[in-house]
Amino acid sequence: AAARLAAEQEVENLSGLSPNPEKDIFVVRENRTTCLMAEFAAKFIVPYDVWASNYVDLITEQADIPLSRGAEMKGKCGTNESELEISWLEQAYTLKLLFLKEGHNTSRGQETFWRLSRIQFTYDTAERTYFKDAVSPGKHTASSHRLSALVTPAGKSYECQAQQTISLISSDHQKSVQLLLSEVRIQPFDITADFVFSEEHKCPVDQREQLEETLPLILGLILGLVIVITLCIYHIHHKLTANQARIPRDRSQYKHMG
Repeated sequence: AAARLAAEQEVENLSGLSPNPEKDIFVVRENRTTCLMAEFAAKFIVPYDVWASNYVDLITEQADIPLSRGAEMKGKCGTNESELEISWLEQAYTLKLLFLKEGHNTSRGQETFWRLSRIQFTYDTAERTYFKDAVSPGKHTASSHRLSALVTPAGKSYECQAQQTISLISSDHQKSVQLLLSEVRIQPFDITADFVFSEEHKCPVDQREQLEETLPLILGLILGLVIVITLCIYHIHHKLTANQARIPRDRSQYKHMG
């Protein structure tokens, strides 16, 4: 058990490797081998109550909380379950991500996928960096409900540059907390090379954007090819007809023939 605990604590924050100051890179290693990697930018939009100017009514403000670089982290890896926990600003904020790997029946038979199965975000409205004069300040927990996100075939990493929004329900009067994820690259299982993601599985939004970027180029190439073929056919037809002897339509011209 002690060895297992030591292995779970072998984690690294490699945020300095990213040129994006808002993006973090986290690595969990067990038995000197990388077993979980996560790279993403994250921001939370958290509603909270403050007193109105009359100090009688309550109004709702909004805190925009980014995931800070240099955050503390811990994690653990399993055959079918993995976990990543990130804390920052002296543990005023904690993000916990839980991943599951499971089999699914598809048209091609039994296939294995992994997914993000649960998100839990703990925040303290007494923290003054992002919360200003919150009513009844204290810690709250926002959690996902029946989550099945980032679904990816086993053995691959999930990649999505586009921004995704995931809603969480808070213990603070059931308020809706929004998690904004972008520039995501995650792999919680089956990493074959140390510090290296496996082949990526792109999210549908990225696939669509990639198609939208390449489609004009493909259509342009097809149109150019059609124009070239049309010109070639016209040139060949013109050359053949020019070489054919013309039959005179005026009968008076027959005397000049022969």
